[in-house]
Amino acid sequence: MNNAQQAHYHSLYKQHVNALHRQGKAATTIDVYSRAVRRITEYFDRCPDTLTLDNLKEYFTALVHSHSWSTVKVDRNGLQFFYQHVLNRKWTWVDIVKPPQKKILPDILTQAEIEHIINNTRELRYQTFILTAYSMGLRLGEALNLKISDIDGQRMKVHIRLGKGQKDRFVTLPTIALTALRYYWSTHRHPLFIFPSGRTPEERQSAVAVMDRGGLQKSFKAILKSCHIHKDITPHSLRHCYGAHLTESNLHLRAIQREMGHACPKTTALYTQLTDRVHQNTQEIINTLMDTLEVKLDGEI
Repeated sequence: MNNAQQAHYHSLYKQHVNALHRQGKAATTIDVYSRAVRRITEYFDRCPDTLTLDNLKEYFTALVHSHSWSTVKVDRNGLQFFYQHVLNRKWTWVDIVKPPQKKILPDILTQAEIEHIINNTRELRYQTFILTAYSMGLRLGEALNLKISDIDGQRMKVHIRLGKGQKDRFVTLPTIALTALRYYWSTHRHPLFIFPSGRTPEERQSAVAVMDRGGLQKSFKAILKSCHIHKDITPHSLRHCYGAHLTESNLHLRAIQREMGHACPKTTALYTQLTDRVHQNTQEIINTLMDTLEVKLDGEI
């Protein structure tokens, strides 16, 4: 592109980012939707408002062969937003690209396997994290970003702030999780974070950020290997295990949906098999389930 075209592109790009902010999109959404506009502009070396339907078909054909369907869907949505809110154009996206509908059930660990993983994890911070994520069905980021003020030991609830969809929710705090969180926090006493970064208690006490997400994922993979767990498991799988195990304990779907923060019961039903029995005492059921764990928090501090 020449200088005039570059200037025009930057104007369009700024409008795109501003529109995303006006629509209240999350920071991660703004990042990936903006990247979609940058990527297609670099692919053709042309302003995106000059692209034809054939150009778009060519781009998505190449993208399908070079990237995951997840990336294809994100670019599709990002460009759709650009066309609608910046260019004020309509476009039938299904005629361009339609990712295949796949229903893949995640691998699930048994409670015995979760016990084995926790008890054979050598570092206390990872023991506590795994127990916390599993016993409350938390997403990776939700568990990592827990703060002291989020823990309500009187009501036995945890305040999850700005979870998926930028939504807050309260989840049940099992007694075993409260005990573990208090014990781990006592080893570093950070004024804000439950899981601060740092290798030693002294480093954690003065940390300015939480544990590294990538480092945790890598360590979790190593822990699974040392425990001879060969299932396709990630930290997020602990959340699926929580939902499946609560269903096996006959907790009603609506209660599970509320605890996990699912917007739609269909999301919960993807990996749980529902029963007809309805339970109202959610906290009692969760504590009964978690109390069966025989956990020994004796990892290295």
